[in-house]
This record gives sequence, C-alpha cells and structure tokens, in this order.
Amino acid sequence: MALKILRNDNTFTLEGQIDATTASSFQTHFNITLNTLENLTIDINKVTQIDAKGMNAFKVIYNNAKSWDKPFVIVGLGCKDVYEELLSIA
Repeated sequence: MALKILRNDNTFTLEGQIDATTASSFQTHFNITLNTLENLTIDINKVTQIDAKGMNAFKVIYNNAKSWDKPFVIVGLGCKDVYEELLSIA
C-alpha cells in the first residue's frame, strides 16, 4: 500500500504503511522537509503498519532533528511505541 502524506502547516498526516516499500521515500521526504521548516509534527494516527525499515527511517529523521536542533514531534495512535523505540537509541 502506498503512503499518503497530507500537510496542514507544519503538521503532516500519514495514511498507509511505512514499510520496506515506502521507508526510503518517507525518510528522504521528511529529511528535506525538516531541513526547510522550523519544526515538524508527524501524525501517525492513520498509519496501519510500521515495519523495521519504517522504524529505521523514523530513527534517521529523529537523529537529524536532534543534530539540527529542530523540534520533532510524533502524534497519534501508536506514537508512544515509536517514542520508546526512538528514546532507546538516545
């Protein structure tokens, strides 16, 4: 399933799966986006699956946000699990 990205100001709502087929483009898109915005919020409420490749993409974006000193927030159902995974690498 394709990943759909909808934007409302600095909040991006994701619909679909973040998996081996979408993770690379997801990571590229949000690294570029993060570089151009002051802050970034990703709403994962409509994400149906995040596999290991998808989680790795989140980790890369998270690490870039930290190194670029940019606020990065994940909201929606399942965000606690994603945050716990991200914090385990900190």
